[in-house]
Amino acid sequence: MKRHQPDGDAPANPALRRVLGRPGGPELLDLLSNGMSGADLTTLLLEVFRRRADQRTPAEVMRRYRDDRFVAPAPTGFTALRRTEDALVSALPDGFETLVLAPVLPLAAHSAVATVDPRKVIATVRGSEVAADPTNALALEASLRRSVALAADPRSRVPVRLAAIQRVTRAQHFDAPGMLAHFQIFGLVTAGRDTGNRSFEHQQLTEHLRFAARALTAAGAQHTEIRLTCLEDASRPVIDRIRGDLAALPGIAVIEDPDRTTGRGYYTSMCFKVCTSVDGHYLEVADGGFVDWSQLLTGNRKERLLISGYGVDRLTEL
Repeated sequence: MKRHQPDGDAPANPALRRVLGRPGGPELLDLLSNGMSGADLTTLLLEVFRRRADQRTPAEVMRRYRDDRFVAPAPTGFTALRRTEDALVSALPDGFETLVLAPVLPLAAHSAVATVDPRKVIATVRGSEVAADPTNALALEASLRRSVALAADPRSRVPVRLAAIQRVTRAQHFDAPGMLAHFQIFGLVTAGRDTGNRSFEHQQLTEHLRFAARALTAAGAQHTEIRLTCLEDASRPVIDRIRGDLAALPGIAVIEDPDRTTGRGYYTSMCFKVCTSVDGHYLEVADGGFVDWSQLLTGNRKERLLISGYGVDRLTEL
């Protein structure tokens, strides 16, 4: 499995260096990380935070609420956000099941399979972490369902199609305007078995991109670009076929983006971005591609997984 590699004995985080510089700091870190079971660590942390909570006054809670960007209400209006959500849901292809996801996932759900730095995810004291992307939870559920299908029929080709809207939180700090600490993402995943000749990849990516075209048109976008990136030579015929399949879509330009740098190492074979024009400038509103998560989660190299994510707040503002 892919994991974020720590920085060794010299952590780059100045705050962590300061903490570890105290007497017993490295030993305490090792004890908490490796020296006790998960259940014992949870018990200890629950007591630590119970004591800290007992010391907080209402005034301190109010001050934290005023200053902490993670707990402030979203700047996006509810009614406008709901309209965008309705437009996305109504554009879903037949066969997709829409789930209501839990707000937390198992610890390392974003880093043990995907390549997200754990420091960008908010961990809880109960061995879980706050959702940072609905496609991670959808991938877990899709892989679970595929595992059940494979147990009944090791050659099952029945795809699992899931979608969800989720408010997520990401712990990295952005200085750019419009970057939010928590925001809504509409996620889709399709999981299934490699059927040979890249037919699964062609069929499912075409379905996701046709959804993108319908959804953005329903949300009010007038000019949309779908930017395809081929990450391996074997996927070149699929990219060429998809460009031909989508060429006739009204108001949609399908182009190639070979110079894309983001997502390499995260996606496999093919990925895409969806951008829409505002005042002549294209702004990214969606991102997706193939990942190897279902192979890792099911232990079956024949499994395939396609994910897509749409920034609902950004679409609403546009």
